[in-house]
Amino acid sequence: MVMSSPKSAQEAIDRVAYSAQRTVEKGLHKLEFRAMGTLCRVHCHGVSAEAAQDFQRAALAWTGQFEARYSRFIPDSLISRINAAAGEHWVEIDPDMERIFALCQELFFFTRRAFDPTSLPLIQLWNWKQQPHTIPSHDAIRAALELVGWNKVERRPGGVFLPRAGMSIDLGGIGKEYAVDCVMNLAIQRGIPNVMVDFGQDVRVRGHAPERNFWWIGLENPHAAGQCWTGVAVTDHAVATSGDTQRFFELNGRRYSHILDPRTGYPADNGCRAVSVIAPSCTIAGLFSTTVFILGEKEGLQLIETHPGAAGVITSHTTQFYTKRFHDYIPA
Repeated sequence: MVMSSPKSAQEAIDRVAYSAQRTVEKGLHKLEFRAMGTLCRVHCHGVSAEAAQDFQRAALAWTGQFEARYSRFIPDSLISRINAAAGEHWVEIDPDMERIFALCQELFFFTRRAFDPTSLPLIQLWNWKQQPHTIPSHDAIRAALELVGWNKVERRPGGVFLPRAGMSIDLGGIGKEYAVDCVMNLAIQRGIPNVMVDFGQDVRVRGHAPERNFWWIGLENPHAAGQCWTGVAVTDHAVATSGDTQRFFELNGRRYSHILDPRTGYPADNGCRAVSVIAPSCTIAGLFSTTVFILGEKEGLQLIETHPGAAGVITSHTTQFYTKRFHDYIPA
């Protein structure tokens, strides 16, 4: 189902609800819907039909509200109001937004500034959708970089202020992954033992799949779109992959990824084609996969190794690099 961008928060909520499809297959309760510009899947089993339906309703409602409040593509969302007020006035924010911004603060420093939610001016400047593709000038990139920097954002309890006109925030770097974790928490609160939450291939699981003692998550081959090069067996963990297989362009013999390095203003260019990370939460798995794609093989592997319970693999043009624990998730 193809949908245009919602024009209001209520339209986003309604469209998420309208897109929902529910099926049951051999005791596996399946919910599929579209939100945040992607296909979302929520599967569970080991519970009654009533419990599964209650969880599905909660997941659907929560996700619709989340998109309506935090999508930059919706004019009356909280994020859009924060961006519109840049250089003018403070904006009141809710406790959920405060938690997300506190997480952004922590991750900005942890990733050595490779994760920066204020990178929207650069994203808009590069504009991968435009035809024909063009490379922004050095002057334009320098000007955009002046508006980037999470450390420039001013925060106080219950409020946020972007001090320069043109500054803007985009939660695309952690939004879907954060949403996956929150929907999983809805399942945990309800005591549902076996769950898979998959928002655009950012996945977190609990328990196991039917007739197995784990969930089997395929890892897409960046050299052959739509095909998996391997799968990982996980339980009570998340798996996220970042790469440029779907979104890139080539100009004058050079490949330009859609993943930007907010420190330089240019697309990441270190030979990476894809990074897959396994971690206890989807927020961490997604953040690490994107950050490692920017940092490259040496720094990237070191970053993953610093986090207990995390493992990953980097696929370059010619080879693959693994953390020490990655093969623990591939059955013999």
